[in-house]
Amino acid sequence: MFKIIPFAKSNISEKMWDDFVQQSDNGTLFHTRKFLSYHSKNKFTDASIVILKKDILFSVFSSVQIKRNGKKVLSSHSGASYGGFVHRSNLNLEESFSLVELLISFAKKNNYDIIELTHTPMIYQTKYSNYLDFALIKNGFEYKKREISSVVQLDIKEGELLNTFKATARTATKKAMKHGIEIRECDEFENYYEILRMNLGMRHNVEPTHSLTELKKLNKMFPNEIRLWGAFKDKKLIAGVCNFSANSKVVLAFYISHLEKYQEYRAVNLLFYEIMNLYQKEGYKFLDFGIFTVNMDPNWGLARFKENFGARGIFRDTFVKNL
Repeated sequence: MFKIIPFAKSNISEKMWDDFVQQSDNGTLFHTRKFLSYHSKNKFTDASIVILKKDILFSVFSSVQIKRNGKKVLSSHSGASYGGFVHRSNLNLEESFSLVELLISFAKKNNYDIIELTHTPMIYQTKYSNYLDFALIKNGFEYKKREISSVVQLDIKEGELLNTFKATARTATKKAMKHGIEIRECDEFENYYEILRMNLGMRHNVEPTHSLTELKKLNKMFPNEIRLWGAFKDKKLIAGVCNFSANSKVVLAFYISHLEKYQEYRAVNLLFYEIMNLYQKEGYKFLDFGIFTVNMDPNWGLARFKENFGARGIFRDTFVKNL
């Protein structure tokens, strides 16, 4: 009944794959071939697979082959935030077990030593289910890590958003309003990126995951899904955030950044208040602020910052199985 095939050897086109993701229960922008194609071809060894049921596309799994410490690893795609099985909303428990068992059998047959996958968090699902988590655990997978992602619910009564902020964030938002901070969508990627590089360099001594060229390329590829929002004081960009509309339910905030010398204006608070209002009106249910843990080590300051906006933590799970 079920058949598992490497994507490269299947009759499934990139368009068919992306159409399936679009119509799925838990698929996101990060699962699409179009998104994954922005990486240079030599950066990853693609090992994506498709699962057919009665010769009809049933599930897709975006993955790469990695060599780690002499081991051959089948891993969720390294160029994406999430991986794991993408499936339709009518997936049942028995089918979930079939998917996991097929994956294990496929990995063994192709001489993999390890399987790793990072699930799409539950808020991205149309119909909430832990069937796959259960099937993975019952088939010998373990949690490699359980990161905490901070999430703001947008499916509340219109006009009530500010009341979900903590008192300090409400005060800061109102202060930004009084200072005449303007919030709008923009294309000032160069100015924004300079602010971002300064922030990351100052606080973490790291470079952004995406280069400026990559970020602009992604925006050009996905102009409706990847949008830059800026906070302006006297027409000068002083803060920004790049948002990725991952699917029809969830928008993911990437790269929150601001100029330190304009901190007194509290532009970031107003920035998030305005974009939350906008995405709420566009029908989104959640704003995903991203993780505030790294290898399960909490960043307490980042957690407090995000909680000020009413965010709460959900798991972003990575599973592993040694074969």
